Amino acid sequence: MSTAHEARDGAIAPQATPTMTHQQVMLVYFGLLFAMLMATLDSSIVATAVPTIVGDLGGLDRIGWVGAAYILATSAVMPLAGKLGDLLGRKPVFLASTIVFLAGSAACGAAQSMTQLIVFRVVQGIGGGGVMAAMFALTGDLFSPRERAKYQGYSAGVFALSAIGGPLAGGFFSDHLTWRWVFYVNLPIGAIAFALVAVFLKGRTHVERPRIDYLGMLLLSGGLVALVLAANWAGTKYAWGSPVVIGLFTGAVALLVAWVLVERRAAEPVIPLHLFRDSTFDICNLVSLVAGLTGFGLVFFLPLYLQISSGASATNSGLLLLPMMFGLMIASFGVGGAVAKSGRYKWFPVASMAVSGIAAYLLSTMDADTGRVTSGFYMFLLGVGAGLSQQVVVVAVQNAAPPRDMGAATSTVTFSRMLGTSFGVSVFATILNHRLGHEIPRYLSAKDASRLPSGGSIGPGWLKHQPQSLRDGLAQAYAHALSPVFLTAAVILAVGFAASLFLKDVVLEQRGWGGADTETPAEAAG
Repeated sequence: MSTAHEARDGAIAPQATPTMTHQQVMLVYFGLLFAMLMATLDSSIVATAVPTIVGDLGGLDRIGWVGAAYILATSAVMPLAGKLGDLLGRKPVFLASTIVFLAGSAACGAAQSMTQLIVFRVVQGIGGGGVMAAMFALTGDLFSPRERAKYQGYSAGVFALSAIGGPLAGGFFSDHLTWRWVFYVNLPIGAIAFALVAVFLKGRTHVERPRIDYLGMLLLSGGLVALVLAANWAGTKYAWGSPVVIGLFTGAVALLVAWVLVERRAAEPVIPLHLFRDSTFDICNLVSLVAGLTGFGLVFFLPLYLQISSGASATNSGLLLLPMMFGLMIASFGVGGAVAKSGRYKWFPVASMAVSGIAAYLLSTMDADTGRVTSGFYMFLLGVGAGLSQQVVVVAVQNAAPPRDMGAATSTVTFSRMLGTSFGVSVFATILNHRLGHEIPRYLSAKDASRLPSGGSIGPGWLKHQPQSLRDGLAQAYAHALSPVFLTAAVILAVGFAASLFLKDVVLEQRGWGGADTETPAEAAG
């Protein structure tokens, strides 16, 4: 890999590029996998424990902020951390972010009130955003372009493992130990990640002090926070046309426009604007946005079908999502090996959009009588579709971006997926609520409809105490209301499919370390 950075005012200059043995590279990579597990496990494990947390600390009116505070902080920090990694070196950014994350985890576990917990979740999110940004970029530094797809595939497998194991672990801790362990469990995992990277990653030193774009960082983080808040609240907490949502979207646009104007003159812009002149960067961000919006956005609605229309318990509905996670892991590992062997990646995002679109259409055909095997197969296809592109777009962006901008480019495409997930939940929730207003009168009698709780808090525990006519009516109403949700996702995926066809057919180089027991530069890791 090239080690030279472009020399200009404020640019960093490497003093030396140390080498690493194959064993050192793999030990660092295992440390990154532990970091990935720690950062991704947090959201899924905490969600299961929230009811227990509220029972202990109170603050039911602020329950949504337990998750939102973490997501907002992570979203705002990720692009900034990617750029700081380019400027200061990814090793110090990774280690500092890990310390912040672990400090936030320990504080969350010791929180004595809901207010304290929310504040400490922000601290956790700041660390989590930095960890994820540095981790993906470091994987790009450690391996040659072809090998990156294979190792990014392993990272996707860890993500799927955390999605499966998180809810189970959260329930276990809440039932048999204490909810505080959903945060304390991060401490040993993070300590392993920190130690492996600190000891074995050999980084470069820089002889010039970088010029940090503080104004750009402030404007970008403010715009992203407003945008993510609007995406999370629109159609769920507030109506799309409410003053709050309109104000957030307006504020986000104003801040992001100001950010663009500032970045045009900045010596070291947070996200270099020249990246947007590369079609690979633009298309991969669009594909990532669509994949997050449809693949991970739909995950929030599949349990509704399984619990209300299919009659599964809350625990079983989580287990019934396993086919999707298995599909994601199988596709991620398979794609990683194929790209490493051939060096070509173009057709995997295309296939991802096509398979996901077919899966979304098939999901839209489900009704209350659809069998578990059939719905499981549809979810498996959805997982395969997600796995076909999840790591490929990261590899493509890293290959297209100049080495000095790899951190900023990587964190941008990762953020696009997170933003897509937020918008997906809001858009699909709006469609679902609108359709339920039409379907419930069709399938429920006036007497059964009068039994529905205010606020729509319908779950398996409430349903099992209701008359059979109400349960059957709700099963049909939800199945038919969810159908346009999945159909909308299929239409969005068709747009992603069309865009992915314009990806350049690039052959990845096999330079640097390619799997042999040789030495490799840890480029930009300093």
